[in-house]
Amino acid sequence: MDTEGLAVLVQAVATGSLSGAARRLDVAPVVASRRLAALERELGVRLLNRTTRAIALTAEGEDFLPHARDLLEREAAAVAALHPGTAGVSGVLRATAPAALGREIIVPMLPALLEAHPNLRIELQLTERLVDLVSEGLDVAIRIADLKDSSLIARRIGKVRRLLYASPDYLARNGRPRVTADLAAHSCLTILGARHWHFDRPTGVERVRVSGRLACDSIDGLHAACRAGLGVAMLSDWSAKADLETGRLEALELDASPHAPPVSAVYPAARVVAPKVRLFLSALSAAFAR
Repeated sequence: MDTEGLAVLVQAVATGSLSGAARRLDVAPVVASRRLAALERELGVRLLNRTTRAIALTAEGEDFLPHARDLLEREAAAVAALHPGTAGVSGVLRATAPAALGREIIVPMLPALLEAHPNLRIELQLTERLVDLVSEGLDVAIRIADLKDSSLIARRIGKVRRLLYASPDYLARNGRPRVTADLAAHSCLTILGARHWHFDRPTGVERVRVSGRLACDSIDGLHAACRAGLGVAMLSDWSAKADLETGRLEALELDASPHAPPVSAVYPAARVVAPKVRLFLSALSAAFAR
């Protein structure tokens, strides 16, 4: 298959235009248009609807785009295998992670990573949403959870230590919970749709039903609400470290510890993991080890 046409398709979607794709590929716009047209003839379908102002993927284009990206990445990986260490890792790494984890762990490690690999680009989605890697064309997702069985490959990166936190003002008004049963009398700040918190006990994991007057789809939002004195929040220890040091939040010690879920990287099954994914996961593992 003509990889030049694949590159035009991928870059046109990334930049929003064929002229943008031409600039990235350092070819004339007419050349980019011809390469895309040749790819469409080879496949026997139209991949892009094109006007003078915009482009849009057709239904066939939506289905084909992840495969186009995969074919280009495999070609790059094959070339890199023949010339190891000559130019570093290249290409576009598309990753997703929870917002707080991205802010506190992933983003701080990126300057050194990108400096060492000048031909690498990263597109990072920071969201609490459970993203479908295949349909959205992502290479890897970092998830904080006890993963269920799936068609994806999972690699454990580390663990997250969670604690319960509240502001001094909230505790002055409502008292301090001492055991998990006390949480029923407190305003617990939860992720939308989550009705239980999990605690580790010698006999297993205890599910404690919690409720409050505020639920949010963002951990950062719950963190801010906790600082504002709206209730008790379950947060990662590295996320709340600065607030503990300044006294804006206090850690709560109960008779059981919040469940510590693993941090895992998940990615689509493949016989060969792309060098950019291996590099990213190696850097992330080192960041967690620190």
